[in-house]
Amino acid sequence: MKTVAELNAARAAALKKIVLRKADEVIAKQVQSDYKYTVLVCGGTGCTSSHSTDIVEKLKEEIKAKGIEGDVQVIMTGCFGLCALGPIMIVYPEGCFYSMVEIGNIPRIVEEHLVGGEPVRELLYKETVAEDGSIKSLNETNFYKKQIRVALRNCGVINPEDIYEYIAVDGYQALAKVLTENTPDEVIKIVTDSGLRGRGGGGFPTGRKWALCAPNKAPQKYVVCNADEGDPGAFMDRSVLEGDPHCLIEAMAIAGYAIGATKGYVYVRAEYPIAVNRLAKAIEDARKAGILGKNIFGTGFDFDMDIRLGAGAFVCGEETALMTSIEGNRGEPRPRPPYPAVKGLFNSPTVENNVETFANIPQIILRGAEWFASMGTERSKGTKVFALGGKIEHTGLVEIPMGTTLNDIIYEIGGGIPGGKKFKAAQTGGPSGGCIPASLIDTEVDYDNLVSIGCMMGSGGLIVMDEDTCMVDMAKFFLEFTVDESCGKCTPCRVGTRRLLEMLEKITDGKGTLEDIDKLEELCNYIKANSLCGLGQTAPNPVLATLKFFRDEYIAHVVDKKCPAGVCKSLLSFTIDKDKCIGCGKCAKNCPNDAIVKTDYVAPGHKLPSYTIINDSCIKCGACMAGCKFGAISKK
Repeated sequence: MKTVAELNAARAAALKKIVLRKADEVIAKQVQSDYKYTVLVCGGTGCTSSHSTDIVEKLKEEIKAKGIEGDVQVIMTGCFGLCALGPIMIVYPEGCFYSMVEIGNIPRIVEEHLVGGEPVRELLYKETVAEDGSIKSLNETNFYKKQIRVALRNCGVINPEDIYEYIAVDGYQALAKVLTENTPDEVIKIVTDSGLRGRGGGGFPTGRKWALCAPNKAPQKYVVCNADEGDPGAFMDRSVLEGDPHCLIEAMAIAGYAIGATKGYVYVRAEYPIAVNRLAKAIEDARKAGILGKNIFGTGFDFDMDIRLGAGAFVCGEETALMTSIEGNRGEPRPRPPYPAVKGLFNSPTVENNVETFANIPQIILRGAEWFASMGTERSKGTKVFALGGKIEHTGLVEIPMGTTLNDIIYEIGGGIPGGKKFKAAQTGGPSGGCIPASLIDTEVDYDNLVSIGCMMGSGGLIVMDEDTCMVDMAKFFLEFTVDESCGKCTPCRVGTRRLLEMLEKITDGKGTLEDIDKLEELCNYIKANSLCGLGQTAPNPVLATLKFFRDEYIAHVVDKKCPAGVCKSLLSFTIDKDKCIGCGKCAKNCPNDAIVKTDYVAPGHKLPSYTIINDSCIKCGACMAGCKFGAISKK
């Protein structure tokens, strides 16, 4: 009689054949087709907004016209990361990286490259072309060479709408492995030993969260994925859903097995139509393949999942508000305890993680806890995906080991600040986070280091600011967002954030006092201590961080009545240097409020009278300064 171990081994071997059968069919099909070239075109939101779908249609049209359909396959894939260079197209086997592709470029690329075999070098991303004209791998560019892609491993690599392409890159092998080789407790131990922490913001240990839920007995348990992603400038989760939806399905099924849940929900904002459609197709394809539903792979394990659309409420990023919304109610947070692990969705034990957290799970199962824990820092293991935005050359998506310095992120990977401007600060964690000043640019970015300086990781939005940014105005921007997004359930958040915003408006209008700064800080600490949920508790963070690192700017606003960055309109004044003004009158024509008039003064060397600004009528729009080619207008 066979032992349990022998039976499991036999089952695993049989299951592997089932899972890989279709992958073999995909590979065989590609070999039989004998494609000479594979063209991958970015189909993420960034590139599709730049009309990459039109690029694909034009490619297919030209390929057909040249009669080379059997030589070239064209695939819409996920985000490559270099969003500022879209539309993006990569041609294999050379790995030629075409950036900012235009419809008009396609006939030439098809004729010269796909027919003639000679890449159009002048249309390639300049960093991928060596001095001798040879083509370098994209991985050799500054943007990529310090990245390690785990959560993003399949984005820009596979067709996200083809389940068998996912299977061909070891997809669903992790699920097969745990169902045939591991007990639920062993799965939780692997995740715990990996050191994976929640990528949604708080950084709670993922294995511990699963371990808290697993022992709780209930007729029904749930796995919930937070794909709401409400931070301004954040698009990490969206990109994973668009480029690799099956990895989320696989990870949620693994989580279901680990905690004893048979049902999952993905809560995703309706503003992500590409992500929603690709995820919906992936779920349906997984059901057809027997990977979701009853008796998965014949192991007796049942798991299925559905999508719930959110209406864009930021508060629904908080786990209890999210679950309340899934239940069909207004998205408002609930007091904790009880925590969702005990009483979550529909009052049942629930595990909730965000997309990026789940995206790491299959690789941790396949490659082992030690492999994942070997990356990152002592208490922040693995990699982290960041959405780079703001005043930075390479806006886009990056995945780097925890502990990478902010300096490396901004200058080595991000390409630095445009226009030779100086770096001033980086906002991490969006409206819930804080800013890292230039003096701390060598900070190693991980959970604990950011908390120690008054910031937080957040979900991964990283907004870069240059010397022209007013930090008081920046804090006001995030408070405006939070005030609009507060659900209003608790008074500290509903009323407190409104009062904070009023104080900031008073300061940026030049009506503030030093006493207001003290009141501002006091109210921030009160809101943090007394708000019901994470939205209110973290809402004051942008204000507290700017007070900590840029208090001098607040003082300048209230004492000197000046905005050092020249941003706050109420504190600005525009002046025309009468000796530089040539009297062209363009500024007067551009002024929407007729605040610029001609004088009697004619500067030496000029023929026409200069102009001056009537400050009482000036609305501080800056149209005059933007239109002056002679540098005669300044603001202070």
